[in-house]
Amino acid sequence: MKILIPNIGSTSFKYRLLELDETAGPEGSGEKVLAQGRVERIGQPGGECADCTAAIRKCISEIAGPGKPLASLKEIGAVGFKAVHTGPLNTPQIIDDAFLVVMEEFSFLAPAHNPPYIAAMRAFRQELPEVPLVAVMEPFPYRFMDEASTTYSVPYAWRMEHGIRRYGFHGASHRSASERAQAALGRKDLRHISCHLGGSSSVAAFKNGVAIDISMGASPQSGLPQNNRVGDIDVFAVLHMMKKLGLGPDEMAALLGSESGLAGISGTSGDLRDLEEAAAKGEKRARLALDVFVRAIRHYVGAFLLELGGLDVITFSGGIGENSAAIRAAVLKDLRGFGIELDEAKNAAIRSEGEISTLRSAVKVLVIPANEETIVARETVAVVLRARGKATADSSSPQGAKGAPRFAQNDRSDLQHAVETKR
Repeated sequence: MKILIPNIGSTSFKYRLLELDETAGPEGSGEKVLAQGRVERIGQPGGECADCTAAIRKCISEIAGPGKPLASLKEIGAVGFKAVHTGPLNTPQIIDDAFLVVMEEFSFLAPAHNPPYIAAMRAFRQELPEVPLVAVMEPFPYRFMDEASTTYSVPYAWRMEHGIRRYGFHGASHRSASERAQAALGRKDLRHISCHLGGSSSVAAFKNGVAIDISMGASPQSGLPQNNRVGDIDVFAVLHMMKKLGLGPDEMAALLGSESGLAGISGTSGDLRDLEEAAAKGEKRARLALDVFVRAIRHYVGAFLLELGGLDVITFSGGIGENSAAIRAAVLKDLRGFGIELDEAKNAAIRSEGEISTLRSAVKVLVIPANEETIVARETVAVVLRARGKATADSSSPQGAKGAPRFAQNDRSDLQHAVETKR
């Protein structure tokens, strides 16, 4: 089946067209990339597309027609989206009006992600009305986390009535890293910490291929400090500053979601490359931003090492995780007592997937390029086949999980409840 995977940003549009074997099952095999491309600066001066719809039309024109990867758009089996925040809904499913209502309901918690994806989903429905659109939710791998791991210490009614709980994000990237680590080490019974480090960063813990914890919580603004998003902060500090500055919720949300993070600390850029360059020139706030970032990563690595009861492998993915030898070295500094020993030469030289730990390191350290598109494509195929009535492997029960998840808020009844609540 040929699957189109869009990756939507507020001013960018990337896509990958994949061909997958329908009989390969949830872990897939033999995925083939047929085409890929990107459009930048959408709606901005110098950009080639005025809006998301124009970018989608450009994508479609590049993949179908004479001499192109597809002879006709009819060859597209489905369009698969990485849906960031849909509250308690986490089972991959066909996108319909009710689903979009739920995405809108949780847009305040994911302002940089939900609105552009909603716009793109609607545009694709208009441009490709006969093609199934499938949403694969970012919190999907974390549905087997126990109740203690997902519950905040606030009135419990907030969780039950408003969906305020820890969800976790970057699910496709962390799940991809988990699968690649299992393949690289030739075993499933791994205690694994996955570090997805980029413009948006998070750390996840996997045991036997099942996610048991994640640094992000109710929103992508939590956990590690991001490029320009806040990360963890004492909520009373936020309330205090709202009173001091006379800010309303929307104003504070904009400040925490676009003027904070590493950029907020440095006062200039949140891009790690800029920060490393500035720090090398002696700029103290740039160095402070880097130090805060590394400390936060080590904080979660330490917590998850304890939660896992030890560690077999740690992986680095994402633009920073894959390309910054300095950040990897700083995160793993002086951890020999925990069986983690970095090979400095390998770490400096690596340019793709591979091992960067020493031969005597008890814990393997791997660099694994993020491959979110393949994970989304596999789940999309499974949803389409189920919709056709074909028997497929149940991808909602990952290997190693026993019994039903403690929170089974994954079906259409929850979607209907959310829609009725919104109304």
